[in-house]
Amino acid sequence: MTGERSSLLRLYLGRGVLAVAWALAFAGAHEHVDAVAITLLVVYPLIDAVSSLIDYRAVPDGSERRVTVLNGALSALAAIAVGLAGAGGEAPVLRVFGAWAVISGAAQVIVGLRRRGPALGKQWPTLISGGLSVVVGISYNIQAAGDNPSLDVLSVYATGGGVWFILQALLLGWKSRQLRSRTI
Repeated sequence: MTGERSSLLRLYLGRGVLAVAWALAFAGAHEHVDAVAITLLVVYPLIDAVSSLIDYRAVPDGSERRVTVLNGALSALAAIAVGLAGAGGEAPVLRVFGAWAVISGAAQVIVGLRRRGPALGKQWPTLISGGLSVVVGISYNIQAAGDNPSLDVLSVYATGGGVWFILQALLLGWKSRQLRSRTI
């Protein structure tokens, strides 16, 4: 369990930092849906796909592994879909990104629920982040149907997700220190 906690801590921290860095880069590059913006749009779900693969390999047992691998595959498909949607402008990008946020958020909630044990810090940040992802994904699809769809919201989404991943990493670190001090 200690190795699993340590692997997840590194994964969540790295995933959180990458999400915040992506948000900063995208905030400055999405004025137009051009090659740079589309590249960044493709990269974000790829980060999730790679993170899912690392998560799958880091956790040898557990029912959440199937959900993790499915999320990784869907994130890879979302990267392709959002790249193709970029040719249509903001609305199609928001639709694809929103659909992916709903599916990815639901997977995050399922994995968080299956990892709720006290050894892994109860997973509150993961559960909150996944739930928010579902809600936000739905709102992106509503916004895409409106008159002024904007990609500004994606930087906020990535920043929020990054912060929740970092909080989960901090919680796992705190739990590790707490458990170590009990065994000494």
